[in-house]
Amino acid sequence: MASDLGNRIIKINHAGEHGAICIYTGQILMARLTARGMIGELTEFRSHERRHRDIFRAELQRRRQRRCRSYWLCGLGGFVLGATTGLLGPSAIAATTAAVESVVLRHLQQQLVALRDSDSAAASAISSIVAEEQQHHDRSASQVQAGRFWPKVLVPMVSAATESVIWLGMRA
Repeated sequence: MASDLGNRIIKINHAGEHGAICIYTGQILMARLTARGMIGELTEFRSHERRHRDIFRAELQRRRQRRCRSYWLCGLGGFVLGATTGLLGPSAIAATTAAVESVVLRHLQQQLVALRDSDSAAASAISSIVAEEQQHHDRSASQVQAGRFWPKVLVPMVSAATESVIWLGMRA
């Protein structure tokens, strides 16, 4: 049975996956100049995010729900974040992915707990993406260079921005 909470969560997750695709698109574009060795991994991650977005799109269609009003804003913000951090190089790219995925994974776990007994379809859609999101986090976190400038600056900023986007999306 679909719930109002499940509908809101699926909407913001769909918009968030669109934002993630745009982050990776911006990073791939700029990595051609600053981090050629990361392009394959970024392209792989983007393909996962496209599949995740499709999962949430299908669930929105099944529920006869429109996408989140923040969908295009997530895309624009994601691209700007991706292009900017892509210009800053490999350490900034890895730190950005690790920060975003850390916040996303925490929210996905909270969503699963909240929906477990009230909206099994939403919980199933969310469960289907967790392993790949964890993989993105772990692979990126292993590339973050401790003590470097960009991770120290970007992780708190990107984490706070990601939290804000989720918070705003849940209120839309």
